[in-house]
Amino acid sequence: MTVSSVESRAITPALFGIGTVEARYTYKIGPTFAGRVKHLDAQVGDSVKAGQVLGEMDPVDLDDRVRSQESAFKRAEAVLREAEARQAYAQTQARRYEQLFAVRLTSEESVTTKRQELQVADAALAAAREDIVRARSDREGLVAQRSNLRLIAPVDGVVAVRDADPGTTIVAGQAVVEVIDPKSLWINVRFDQISASGLAGGLPARIVLRSRSGQPLNGRVLRVEPKADAVTEETLAKVTFDNKPEPLPPVGELAEVTVDLPALPPLH
Repeated sequence: MTVSSVESRAITPALFGIGTVEARYTYKIGPTFAGRVKHLDAQVGDSVKAGQVLGEMDPVDLDDRVRSQESAFKRAEAVLREAEARQAYAQTQARRYEQLFAVRLTSEESVTTKRQELQVADAALAAAREDIVRARSDREGLVAQRSNLRLIAPVDGVVAVRDADPGTTIVAGQAVVEVIDPKSLWINVRFDQISASGLAGGLPARIVLRSRSGQPLNGRVLRVEPKADAVTEETLAKVTFDNKPEPLPPVGELAEVTVDLPALPPLH
């Protein structure tokens, strides 16, 4: 005969769902204009540091254009210096003739001529200053465009995708490599709407990866998505790991997630 005691306890329900491993932050790195990949040093699975050069696009004639613009900028500087000298000389001459005219040692026509020469020199100086501003902007634009040919990792992360090889032509905005932040991995989980009552952010969860059956990992519901799937009648939620799993699971791996819902009050 087995004897047991009757107890009144709170029941803690659980909610089961299926999800996939995803990266919260994915960085798609590519050129800002069309070109050909010159070299690419990043391989899938490589760990990279923020600021690390992963590859470079072929500059084609961009280096020649930068040198040409450097020469144009130097010419504009020379023209500016010449215009400043001419304006200073015209200003001195105009002031001198004003003084001579005051003591009646020169004619009014000569003073008027010097004033006009000063006005011409002022206009030439203003134009030279505009030219050097434009030349500087053109040069800086080409230098910035040249620097954008380098494919640089924006953050510490892992190379997840390599979509091109050296010699491949890439259009503007197309990603050459994708870098993910391994610390931002989470599970995109789907729960049946019928049993999802009580699901909320902050609830503890147990995660079992498909490749690690029988090795549950602790996690937590980060948030419940405000938009559900009307076709499959499922509620979507994001579940994060309490500790980063080692080794990292591949993005896209299936995972089983069990969420502990708030305890039900005991029955009396």
